[in-house]
Amino acid sequence: MLKIGITGNIGSGKTTVSKLFELIGIPVFYADEAAKNIMVTDEVLIAGVKQAFGNNAYFDDGTLNRKYIASIVFNDELRLTELNALVHPAVFRAFDNWITQFDNSVPYVLKEAAVLFESSSYKMCDKTIMVTAPLEMRIRRVMKRDNIIRDEILKREARQFTEEKKIQLADYIIKNDESELIIPQVLKLHQEFLSLNH
Repeated sequence: MLKIGITGNIGSGKTTVSKLFELIGIPVFYADEAAKNIMVTDEVLIAGVKQAFGNNAYFDDGTLNRKYIASIVFNDELRLTELNALVHPAVFRAFDNWITQFDNSVPYVLKEAAVLFESSSYKMCDKTIMVTAPLEMRIRRVMKRDNIIRDEILKREARQFTEEKKIQLADYIIKNDESELIIPQVLKLHQEFLSLNH
């Protein structure tokens, strides 16, 4: 069973593309969703976060104090790196656990992650897909979707590798720039992965 990583910068449409793979029966592990979940369920991670950021990192009911954490890491690169060093290994563990349920019953699985290359988790994948779209188009999509201002999107964009760098690192590219249809691109890759698996 192949492990295929899929990523894309903010507004690229990587989740939309991942949903298309799900429609043709391919399981998708959403790393960002998993991270939110394990922040409140993985005992090792919770202990690490409390040790690094203090008990205020969690409310009394066990939920994560997102605003408190965000206020610390948002403008401090070192503290953000520290948080990621705790979260990423926990996400890797969650992915490894998740994948065991398929036991070669599927030809491949997708791991969707915003920071696939930044977190080095692409090294755990057999192949990688990068979903691309021009910056201005991505900004418009995110402004519409998340109702946030342009500067905020550019700040988030700056915290990721550039699209050019990711394109160089990726094995496959899906263009989501409205010049090509996405479904044929997904189906073509699907066939490619099926042939790699035999």
